[in-house]
Amino acid sequence: MPTGAQALVQTLAELGVRLVFGLPGVHNLSVFRALADSSIRVVGVRHEQAAAYAADGFARATGELGVALVTTGPGAANTLGATGEAMASRSPVLVIATDIPAALRRPGVYRGVLHETRDQAAMFAPVTKAASTVADPATIGDAIRDAAALAIAPSSGPVYLGIPTDLLDQPSRAAAKSPATAPLATPDPDLVAAAADLLARATRPLIWTGGGALRAGASAAVGELAEKLAAPVVTTFLGRGLLAADHPCAVPGPIHAPEVGPLWDEADLVLAIGTDFDGMMTQNWAMPRPPTLIAINIDAADANKNYRSDLTLVGDATTVTRALAARITQVRGDVAQLADRLTALGERVATAVNAEDPQAAAFLQIMERALTPETIVLADMCIAGYWLAGYRRVPRPRTLAYPAGWGTLGFAFPASLGAAVADRGPTVCVTGDGGFLFACGELATVVQERIPVTIVLVDDGGYGMLRFDQSQAGEAPFGVDLAVPDFAMLAEAFGLPASTHAGFDDAFEAWLVDAVAGGEPRLGIVRVALTPPPTTSPRWYRRRPAPLRSAGSERRDGPLASERQVSGATRRADGSSQR
Repeated sequence: MPTGAQALVQTLAELGVRLVFGLPGVHNLSVFRALADSSIRVVGVRHEQAAAYAADGFARATGELGVALVTTGPGAANTLGATGEAMASRSPVLVIATDIPAALRRPGVYRGVLHETRDQAAMFAPVTKAASTVADPATIGDAIRDAAALAIAPSSGPVYLGIPTDLLDQPSRAAAKSPATAPLATPDPDLVAAAADLLARATRPLIWTGGGALRAGASAAVGELAEKLAAPVVTTFLGRGLLAADHPCAVPGPIHAPEVGPLWDEADLVLAIGTDFDGMMTQNWAMPRPPTLIAINIDAADANKNYRSDLTLVGDATTVTRALAARITQVRGDVAQLADRLTALGERVATAVNAEDPQAAAFLQIMERALTPETIVLADMCIAGYWLAGYRRVPRPRTLAYPAGWGTLGFAFPASLGAAVADRGPTVCVTGDGGFLFACGELATVVQERIPVTIVLVDDGGYGMLRFDQSQAGEAPFGVDLAVPDFAMLAEAFGLPASTHAGFDDAFEAWLVDAVAGGEPRLGIVRVALTPPPTTSPRWYRRRPAPLRSAGSERRDGPLASERQVSGATRRADGSSQR
């Protein structure tokens, strides 16, 4: 029989896993030995957090399971920040960590075994879909299979699995059977018909799409429905690229921009597909609830937790959107007229950006010209990343990754390692000097693994966003200016070619074109300070008003106390249905 370590690796291979990201430790060396004899590529990183970020980057670029393999105690704990980001952004990541030997653990007693944690799995419970520890070496294969299936299943997200190190050398087996998969919910056809009727009668419909629509592959279905309705389509940070930038219904800017926001205000009906209306997109729910709201979501509670919908269709975003489109039998508006309006809107957005910050405008224009449609861009929580996440016209799904959930600084560079080795297209990382320093040691990984990533490092001498916050508050900068290395010399010390630029100019554009086409790792440093865009919270033009209350009700953008959700439709407490 195979050992537990061999069963682990064999099961991953049978699941189609082709890459794992990890760091060896004394407790997991047997797994690394088993990986050496397998078809799975091991990308060895320099910090466990980078392993989880890289697994996340791989998952976002491909839609496949990302796997991080780390060791016991502090090794596992080091992944928590990145695992939390994967949870908030719903990335299918499997974190496999060893735990102390089962033979040395006494329930309820902390003994001081090397790397011992009182309850290692419990650390992961708040930031995963599930966290468990294998108790029987014979079940390692089944545990891996079940954890992987759970991570991928809608709504996807990270799963933690701990394996006591002594079980890895005991007899085991690969997964014995395929995991049971629960069928996705499908809405009542009468609800679909009711939703189609509301859509057909709307005079100013708006479609709002999120990461759930993108992960479900709903691009074609959303595009078809939008054209039949002649409805503009807003995408959230996690939905960027759902519609091609040149689609006639694609809104050419973020909803946070004052030029774009009126699309929400004028809509008499909003169709929300695969979204939960989070605070980052709604300016902390300062956007008023639309007169009529229809939600398509795999989870009714998720769909209604922030804005109560008039009608909730529970099911796969692609399937339900197609069903709606099939019921709209004729185009009910002028798509060409909408396209002209959105083109004019895009011109106003571009003019506003150029007036706000010419360097930010130049940066966006260069990224538009220099990158191919296949290029995957990973943006960090830095000012340049904010501009990209909000304003870049993303050409296709899974070509922009942004830490829109937890908003973890230092995400982009280690995540770009996973995206680049996925081999789905050229990969560009956009990071700031502060975020890059979180994981600059991963330059060693880039060089050793020959990872073809182009790193654009925007150096403004510190935490530029925080410096802006202090300035807005009338305070002198404190704690936000950084002593940084000579980044070019640092890169060259690792054997990585580097280039320094004074701004987003023609020389930088020429360098970027050459770097992306070259297929080799490069670092470009741009010394420039940018103004934060309107997508950042200090710049939001909406401010949430004090809640209006009346007897027997809650504020109008939240759930009504007199209503409850039943079987995908809103029902009042008296039993009557509000459709």
